[in-house]
Amino acid sequence: MFEITDVQKIGVGLAGFGVFFLFLGVILLFDRGLLAIGNILFVAGLAAVIGFERTFRFFFQRHKTKASIAFLGGIVVILYGWAFVGTLLELYGFILLFSGFFPVAVNFLRRVPVLGTVLNLPGISMVVDRLAGDSGRTTV
Repeated sequence: MFEITDVQKIGVGLAGFGVFFLFLGVILLFDRGLLAIGNILFVAGLAAVIGFERTFRFFFQRHKTKASIAFLGGIVVILYGWAFVGTLLELYGFILLFSGFFPVAVNFLRRVPVLGTVLNLPGISMVVDRLAGDSGRTTV
């Protein structure tokens, strides 16, 4: 296995709280304060987990310019006060930024006992495969 430092553990906690606040902000009809706190915690958690330099390089790669502008611009729009528009812009940027990780995440979730059974059901499996871009998957 590999060693997880204390800063990375704190980063996972920050990112987890960030996702929780984002979810709560959406559930409470796009509450601007909760969405802003969630965004700040998520980005801070990401920076703590992978490091500040790697986070900077991740967001500012030349081929990810449009995605980074959409994601970070969505955060700015939320902080400005247009929570719904900012959330949509941020969601678009998030999908573009992290689309390379979706197949890995789906394969991991398929190995989780109860969730994997649900994800492998015939109708759900087709949708999840399409979202993950894994149309050539074979079922066993």
